[in-house]
Amino acid sequence: MSLGRTRSVTLRGIDGTVVDVEANASQGLPAFTITGMPDAACRQSPERIRAACGNSELELPSGRITVNLSPAALPKHGSGFDLAIAVAALAATGAVDGEVVRDIVHLGELALDGSIRPVHGVLPAVLAAVAAGVTHVVVPAANAAEAALVPGVLVTPMRTLPELVARYDLVRKRRPLPDLPIHPPAAAVPRALPDLCDVSGQQEARHALEVAAAGGHHMAMIGPPGAGKTMIAERLPGILPPLERAEALEVTAIHSVLGALGAEVLIERAPFVAPHHGASMAAVIGGGSGPIRPGAVSRAHRGVLFLDESPEFRRDVLDALRQPLEAGRVTIARADRVATYPARFQLVLAANPCPCGKNFGKGGACSCSVLMRRGYLNKLSGPLMDRVDVHLQVAPVTRASLAGPGGEPSAAVAARVVRARERQARRWHGCGWLINGTAPGPALRGRWRLPRETTAVLDRALETGTLTMRGYDRCLRVGWTLADLQESDAPGPEHLLQALALRTSAAAA
Repeated sequence: MSLGRTRSVTLRGIDGTVVDVEANASQGLPAFTITGMPDAACRQSPERIRAACGNSELELPSGRITVNLSPAALPKHGSGFDLAIAVAALAATGAVDGEVVRDIVHLGELALDGSIRPVHGVLPAVLAAVAAGVTHVVVPAANAAEAALVPGVLVTPMRTLPELVARYDLVRKRRPLPDLPIHPPAAAVPRALPDLCDVSGQQEARHALEVAAAGGHHMAMIGPPGAGKTMIAERLPGILPPLERAEALEVTAIHSVLGALGAEVLIERAPFVAPHHGASMAAVIGGGSGPIRPGAVSRAHRGVLFLDESPEFRRDVLDALRQPLEAGRVTIARADRVATYPARFQLVLAANPCPCGKNFGKGGACSCSVLMRRGYLNKLSGPLMDRVDVHLQVAPVTRASLAGPGGEPSAAVAARVVRARERQARRWHGCGWLINGTAPGPALRGRWRLPRETTAVLDRALETGTLTMRGYDRCLRVGWTLADLQESDAPGPEHLLQALALRTSAAAA
């Protein structure tokens, strides 16, 4: 009887746990058993491993092989354990040196011919391994560039199981190892972001978009079809600053779990996610019948979640946005497991004023009844809209605006947004937040309290019920952003009056 050990990683959300993979080879009837809560894909590993070893001229014993994935109480998902199980089994038979592979993390799926196929979630798995003190990981060659984003770890890219066994044989014999360069993927063509100069007219909407970008504020636009709501929303990522390194790794880890990285190894621009209005709760918030997968709110982390035709979404899906909007994360619970994904996104809602879309101006062309108009926008519940900082009524484009001069390009607006965010970062340094859109109300009404004469317009709106307490705080946030865009040290009455107008203009219309 002999025992082989190596390591792998199991993911829960984007948080990983290092797993000890133990393989025991003993005499008995032929059997290959995996314990430790493997899912269906993981339970099928023995068939893939036996075929891969047979086709690679690597011998596994014909007796009983028992594999344990520890901690056994944690669920293990996917085929990414194939390589670790195969190495542990080969270590148990003496084909590889057990002391060499004992502390190395192995990730990868085995094909029947012995090649090592890429798997999802390599970046968060390597991050978890490094956090646990692992210094060496073996990954599929196709995932090597992704794994190499993590500092402080030796990444060994491998294409086939025989190559890996041969390499470990050289280590055992203390012979020089051939270099294994990590080839970056083919350079992706830079993604051309839509430019604001394409938007005709809509000066108020352009200004509101700049304010939303500068402070990280949520935004809602109500207007007739063809007014440019979608066009405006699609240009928000182009005026947002590039992601910091830590933010880029966090965003990339989420897309790695989804297998949605493509040619872009490190995501350095704010993502833009626009689910269809028929999307389910699991598609938007996250979940699924198998492993808990991130939804659109997590794919939009550090970026923009755009809900076009927002009243057409299911009411329960819209109301489920309220918790991640406040917390910046979403926790999905099942009977046997819980997963938490980051979800600090910027929400942009777009809606027509009524089902037919013609209830603007005097509304003479609208064919909807009063009940239909009221019920349509009522799908956007009060608690949800109370969490949106900027409410904008978008008017139809006129011939005069088409004949007028074009608007500023995104580059000019983005430069102002960067300067405003730099002011915010200096002001909030050490406070736990960096932008106005995440500044807590108690801080704005405490240490950063404005004079009473400055907040008089908001105080009156709170007393008359025009604003809730949450709305009051959000107007303060927007007021600070307006002051930052104008390079003022603190908001004045004019800034708070404009913030109140940006919040109530759509409702008044």
